Amino acid sequence: MKSVTVWKALSDETRRAILKLLLSRSYCVRALARQLDLSEAAISQHLKILRDTELVIGEKNGYFMHYSVNRQLLKDTAKELESWAAIPCDTCCPEHGACMIKEAEHCHLAGRTNTGRTDT
Repeated sequence: MKSVTVWKALSDETRRAILKLLLSRSYCVRALARQLDLSEAAISQHLKILRDTELVIGEKNGYFMHYSVNRQLLKDTAKELESWAAIPCDTCCPEHGACMIKEAEHCHLAGRTNTGRTDT
């Protein structure tokens, strides 16, 4: 279930921008807010989600909390996505032998030729 929350956290453009900044160096909330032209409250909300998924780690540095990326989790997530891309695809198109007879009548591609046109 953890990967689902990681993917949800990564689905937001602002959180991805925060991660990209944090990959180059650690930042506090105020510095992130200035970099992204957002309020500190907005950055804090995004960081809470990133911390909850463990994509971001906070470290107290004096009065301020500085954040950095959990690179191992980011690498593991990238590996998961890469493994999905490696799943072989058995398509039901004429180039690959078309559909099995019992499936052909329900196939949205039934009747297509190699050119992609529908036989008439």
